[in-house]
Amino acid sequence: MVRVAEVVPGSIAADLAIPAGARVVRINGEPVRDVIDFRFRQADERLEVEIANDAGERTVFEIDKAAGEALGIVPVPDPVRQCANKCAFCFIDGNPSGSRPSLYVKDDDFRLSFAYGSYVTLTNLGPRGYERLIEQRLSPLYVSVHATEPGIRMAALGVRRGGDIMGDLRRLTDGGIDVHTQVVLCPALNDGEHLDRTIDDLWSLGPRVLSLSVVPVGLTRYNIDRPVKLLTEADAVDALDRVDRGRARAHAERCTGWSYAADELFLVAGRPVPDADYYDNWPLTENGVGAVRWFMDAFDAGVGSVPSLGGRHVTIVTGRRMAGLIDGLGARLASATGASVRIVPVTNEYFGPTVTTAGLLAGMDILDALRDIVDLDSDIILLPAEALNDDMRFIDDVAFEELEAALAPARVIAAHELTAALLP
Repeated sequence: MVRVAEVVPGSIAADLAIPAGARVVRINGEPVRDVIDFRFRQADERLEVEIANDAGERTVFEIDKAAGEALGIVPVPDPVRQCANKCAFCFIDGNPSGSRPSLYVKDDDFRLSFAYGSYVTLTNLGPRGYERLIEQRLSPLYVSVHATEPGIRMAALGVRRGGDIMGDLRRLTDGGIDVHTQVVLCPALNDGEHLDRTIDDLWSLGPRVLSLSVVPVGLTRYNIDRPVKLLTEADAVDALDRVDRGRARAHAERCTGWSYAADELFLVAGRPVPDADYYDNWPLTENGVGAVRWFMDAFDAGVGSVPSLGGRHVTIVTGRRMAGLIDGLGARLASATGASVRIVPVTNEYFGPTVTTAGLLAGMDILDALRDIVDLDSDIILLPAEALNDDMRFIDDVAFEELEAALAPARVIAAHELTAALLP
């Protein structure tokens, strides 16, 4: 059942005096198991909505409304389905102790996959779960495959289940569900010929498998001792070649790239990041596929619009991996604006130096890197906005406002685009 968090004023629920704290038990005789059920079942024009109060008393409301019209009930968020896998590369296990509680939530929840694009393994779904996905058309889903060979996949997941991922995906695609798939690439586990087989197998399922993204494994100082190792440059080059062979087939047969290498693979391999055409309609930027190209193209489009900054110092903070690319952009920004531009690649002490992405920089690491080098009277400091969550806190729970105060009177900006951040 779903508990009512609040009722929208002027809505159907408000007119019926349904109170906050009540529980929605059934709609049209069908049980309401969670928020997805509630939203699916309230769409009909004629409803019988069974409500229970805190005393257990139940009331059935008969409602006629427009198809798709919401009842005006804001539900309490569902508890997150936890992951029971034991992946050797699990990033949750790579978190330091003492961080904010949300960092330790190991979700494997198809509802979050449908709603927000988070990747799930499908290992906690039984037959009824698949029936529900198909009945409610929860599409697209985002699925972590890792390997299609049963033994390799179970080894990657660290459990003795989930080996028949091809059967699971076929059940979904046959039922009309579209799927984005992912491989977290681990040397000597699911790379090489195993990656080839995974690409071939997923392609064979047909066009409802919308994409495959290949992402290199990431390890922190807290799980670097696992059997899984980081990719070398040679590993990354080999993986890119295999992904490209899959792309060539996809272009020839379906006029789409379909198979995409994550930005990190190009950076590890020392290869240029592809042009925008590589990413088709940009479906996977949240998974680290195309974000670097998007960033670079946004810079190209905006650098000519930045006003003169002569006499100002601009400090750009980034992770170690992106420093080389940002160096080139910084030189162009200096030339276009007359500013003095400095790039500060920050070593990640929070997770360890193996974590080089700007999006996982901790607030204290940034502050430590800047404290003694910035000219507070004239500096404009650009921080990677990806390192902040929705409430403007870094991964170590340091608030953006804390950095602003510590670095005042310098102007501190959390920037998705270098050039847009500097516009008046």
